[in-house]
Amino acid sequence: MARRVIKDAKGPYEMTPKEGSVRICMCGLSKNQPFCDSSCRMTKDEEEGKMYEYDAEGHRKEIG
Repeated sequence: MARRVIKDAKGPYEMTPKEGSVRICMCGLSKNQPFCDSSCRMTKDEEEGKMYEYDAEGHRKEIG
């Protein structure tokens, strides 16, 4: 059975496999894809309904 991950909130998606908890990146900024490296902290104050892009240094720019 295939599973889909659908983004519905800011922050990582947490799964609990047998070995322990795993967090899946939902913001797209993690340097350790598909796993969360806590880069999502930069997105916490994004405004709802707006789109942003981030450069390599983590600087945010509104694009829509």
